[in-house]
This record gives sequence, C-alpha cells and structure tokens, in this order.
Amino acid sequence: MARIPLPAFHTPPHPEVLSVRLAPLLLHWFDANKRPFPWRKDRDPYRIWVSEVMLQQTVAATVIPFFERFLERFPNVESLALAQVDEVLHHWQGLGYYRRARLLHQAAQKLVSLGHKTLPDDSGLVRELPGLGRYSTNAILSQAYGRQLPILEANTFRLLARLFGLLDDPRSKSSEVWLWEAADALVPGDRPGDFNQALMELGSQICLKDSPTCLVCPAQGSCVANLCGLQSKIPNSPPKAPATAVSEVAVSIVDEQNRWLVVRRPPEGRWGLMWEFPRVEINPGEAIMGAIQRAALGLAGLSLVNLKKATRIQYAVTRFKVNLQLWTAGMAFPQEKVVLSFHSESAWVNPGEFALLAAPTPQRRLMGWIREKYSPDRPG
Repeated sequence: MARIPLPAFHTPPHPEVLSVRLAPLLLHWFDANKRPFPWRKDRDPYRIWVSEVMLQQTVAATVIPFFERFLERFPNVESLALAQVDEVLHHWQGLGYYRRARLLHQAAQKLVSLGHKTLPDDSGLVRELPGLGRYSTNAILSQAYGRQLPILEANTFRLLARLFGLLDDPRSKSSEVWLWEAADALVPGDRPGDFNQALMELGSQICLKDSPTCLVCPAQGSCVANLCGLQSKIPNSPPKAPATAVSEVAVSIVDEQNRWLVVRRPPEGRWGLMWEFPRVEINPGEAIMGAIQRAALGLAGLSLVNLKKATRIQYAVTRFKVNLQLWTAGMAFPQEKVVLSFHSESAWVNPGEFALLAAPTPQRRLMGWIREKYSPDRPG
C-alpha cells in the first residue's frame, strides 16, 4: 500500500496508536459542532436505520423534510411493514433512488415476520436484511447500541486517505481493505457511534473534496496530507467520466373521458414499481415518429391520432443527461385495449389524480404539465 514517506521525526502512527490521541479530539469537536439532525434526537434503532438508508447517495440537508414526513406516516417497523409498497414509494417521492424505499419496505416485512418490533442488536441478522451492507449495518448498530464497529463511506474514504497519506486510489480493492482495517483500529470502545458520526461530520463539513479547511480541523496535527501539503492530491481518485447525453420521448394518451394512460414499471430496475407515461429512448438516427410508435404501439399496443408536441424537459440520472420530449395523442380506436409488453400494470387516470401516483420526479413534472393544461377545473 503506497503511502507518503515522511521524515523520521514524524512517521505516520499505526491506526491503533492514533486512535488514542484522535478519539478524544474528534469527540470533543463533534460535541461542539454536530448539526441538530432529527435522527440524532435519540438512539431509536428504527429512526437511525431510516436515516441511514435515506442518506445513501443523498446529502443530509435534502433528507430532513423527507425523513420527518416518512416518520410521521411510518413511525415504527410494524407500520412500515404493513403498508402497501405504493404508499411507501409515494412518501419517498422526490428523494430519488427508489430502490432504497422498496428494500427498506422488504426489510421491515422480514423483521416483522421474524417477530421483531424494531431493528435488533444482531449484526448477522441486520446485515442479511435487504438493502443493508457492511457500512449501513455498522453505522446503525454503533449509533443505536454502542457497538464498536467501523464505518467507511464517501466522506470517511476521503478523510482517512488524507489522514494516513494514502497515495493509491482509495476505491481500489486493496485500498478499501486497508482503509476498513484502519477504520476498525481507529474506532474507540467509548462512544463508538458518536465517533463514527464525528468522522462523517468532519468529512462533510471540514475535510472537503476541493477546499478542506485544515486550520480548524481537530486532526490537523496528525494528518499526513496536511503535514505534506498534499490535500489537493489525496484522495487520488480517477476522474469521473462525462455524462452521456440521451434523448427520450414519452407519449401521454388521452381517452374520450379525459383520462390519461399511465403504466407501471416492473419491480426491478430503475424506478421499479413507479408510474409513468409510455416512454422510450430515441435511437441514434431514429425519426421521432418511429420512437413515438414504439412507445405507444410497442409498449401499450395502442394506435394514435392527433399527435401534438407538448413540452420538453431535461433531467440527470446517474451518469446520464436526458432530454425528454412529451407528446400528447388520442386513441385511433377508442375501444382498443392496452396490451403491455414491458410494464407490469396500466391505468387510465384523471389529471387531478396524478398526485396520488408514486412517480419519479421527471414524470411528475410531465404530469404536472398535463394537469395544468388539461384539467377540467383549471383556472380560466
């Protein structure tokens, strides 16, 4: 494992040695600087679990209103387990990465089936639950039950790489193994949950990717990257690939009763079990009418009349930047039945009922446009 060589008078200490000095500094800093998040009000395992799932790939400030709304409707494991997946997804709307919500729901159902009323202090059982890996299990159990377990996530990857002067890509397999071992050696027996939160808080607030504020960092005297002035070089992560441009078309089909066709995606894959208008990616060189026909006839078995270009939106998802066109159309044969080739379910919905559907953000924007344009009770 390549690490920065330092002068003999300042050789990087072993993580276990550093822990003796670092833990009191970080805990003192955390007590004075921790942000008042709602999931920090107590050590309720369920609340901590929900917060950790929501915080995966989402910043804390964004999570707060979703967390409070979700906990108001699903205050405990049993209420979540007994809910329909549609309602769970509906309360997750806008937070993105909906697979997290489906797995959280499945995990709650599994716990209830095993006779548990909350998340137990059992790392083996917890780690086997849907959606919970090593990091999530350790983060939850260290905070809820004071278990001396290490964590490693985006902020602590960066923080520990700088702290120990790790020159290799921290996301490589060998680096990840070494960093997990270092994190394990660092976590103290006293207040391990607070120490883990302190690491994450320090990484997100002080040890920033582009402009770390080392002068106010409680670990500055022990940080190899700071001592060598190499904060901008560590972590040595490869640059992200540029976003791939994608063009899509969605078709909103209306029947004679001013009801609009929506289709439900299958359980697996992106936006599983969410509702949308029939939508396809436009192939390179493909005419727009050909793509529209694939969306309507290929996905729903319907022939169209009165095609009109409605609106266009842009959105980003994972590594894709998407340009999405919406077209409206009527049914060429009003008695024609919907025949699905990919989606799991279809429904004809009045514009006023769009808000009841669990739909991803881009589709909710399109539904909002249809509601404003075609709802019978719209102003004017």
